[in-house]
Amino acid sequence: MSFMKNLKATAAVVALSTGVAQAADVEVLHWWTSGGEAAALNVLKGDLEGQGIGWQDMPVAGGGGEQAMTVLRARVTAGNAPTAVQMLGFDIQDWAKEGALANLNDLAAAEGWDDVVPEALQGFAKHDGKWISAPVNVHSTNWVWANKAVLDTNGIAVPETWDDFAAAVDALSAAGITPIAHGGQAWQDATVFDAVVMSTGGPDFYKAAFIDLDEEALGSDTMKEAFDRMAFIRANVDDNFSGRDWNLATAMVINGDAGFQMMGDWAKGEFLNAGKVPGQDFLCFRFPGTQNQVTFNADQFAMFDQGGAVSAEQSALAQAILSPTFQSAFNVVKGSVPARTDVSDADFDDCGKQGMKDLAAAASSGNLFGSMAHGHAAPASIKNAVYDVVTAHFNGEYDSATAVTELVDAVSIAK
Repeated sequence: MSFMKNLKATAAVVALSTGVAQAADVEVLHWWTSGGEAAALNVLKGDLEGQGIGWQDMPVAGGGGEQAMTVLRARVTAGNAPTAVQMLGFDIQDWAKEGALANLNDLAAAEGWDDVVPEALQGFAKHDGKWISAPVNVHSTNWVWANKAVLDTNGIAVPETWDDFAAAVDALSAAGITPIAHGGQAWQDATVFDAVVMSTGGPDFYKAAFIDLDEEALGSDTMKEAFDRMAFIRANVDDNFSGRDWNLATAMVINGDAGFQMMGDWAKGEFLNAGKVPGQDFLCFRFPGTQNQVTFNADQFAMFDQGGAVSAEQSALAQAILSPTFQSAFNVVKGSVPARTDVSDADFDDCGKQGMKDLAAAASSGNLFGSMAHGHAAPASIKNAVYDVVTAHFNGEYDSATAVTELVDAVSIAK
């Protein structure tokens, strides 16, 4: 791979020409640009600064990370990879297959990562037995966020079933309130679709469709029903949803301009950043019909090969990320739960405690599933194919029956 040779050559030149001061920095490419995300990232920056390590920030806006991966590809191809890059799921494995990532095994052994990081996360953090990334957190994606005052004013209890949810949406619509805050971006559409499919068909169906890629499941009446439910959701978002960033949709719920948002638990960081309190100002609950399941993604920082052994700065960054103290402090702010199983929930709020409890229960019962929408169920080619169909349907290009047919064809081609 010529770009890897270029990368190593460039790294060697940079090391010789920039001196010791530059070597004490880490350049980190990420997409944590919203208020709550930035506040969480500052925890990591502060940890490293306390060790005398500078932080060169390289933010690339876009909640699903697609734009960041485009920038990364250009950087690596030019022989100028960042020190570390925020990544999700199969993207990590794809870069590992290209030989672009550093081997963190020595650090992992010294720190005992194998004993405290869940196997589901290790499946993405390791390649050919080598640790290649440091997991920051576990996000679960099948959450609903609600404005408590809006629900209370309209006599709406937390919905337990799809029918409950549909009735609540109808009640808000009748009251002149936007029922569902949503941002019309492909990854957001797919995040909702994840939860809807799990709710409609259950965990076995979700696994068959999105992990096993079974054509019978993908083309089933159950899948058509899931698309019908997506059409109901589409009918109950505001007219200005197209292109809206996820955190702006969250702000609609925070401000009482909408009742519900279906979004991963990173949304909690926006509520906290706005000074809101779970249980008092906002509610968090599993998407109706998925109370015993968890779909997840896990932010990880992959360390790029800088032309030799893992640098001291990379080692310090990875060690800081997986320290129990940081795992608690960061995830309290971010809204996610720790990537380690031995971190206390003492500092977490009610939503955080519930998230940790749900994750442990789902893992032990076999109901913890990688999120299709966030690259943890199938490789990027499959994910992108599903994105195209889901978004086309959400925007009215297909009816539900056509969407099912298109989904089967798209996944078949992408395999």
